[in-house]
Amino acid sequence: MIYTIIVGAISGYLAGMLIRGKGFGILLNILIGIIGGVIGGLIFRILGFWSYGIIAKIISSVLGAFILFWFIGYLNNRRK
Repeated sequence: MIYTIIVGAISGYLAGMLIRGKGFGILLNILIGIIGGVIGGLIFRILGFWSYGIIAKIISSVLGAFILFWFIGYLNNRRK
């Protein structure tokens, strides 16, 4: 559980810095990072890659969080 939170925090922070400059704050970045880890893990498995090790898990989580940040931004822009 702690491992998931740490990886989620790192990946959420990195994805937030890449897409928005700051992200949504530490708690939402952790949540988005954890959800992004699930999304990234699914994408990697569908493509035939397995994410072994901390670096691979962070990369797949950042990819998933990046997609999630993009989707949230898309929904926000669509409302305006």
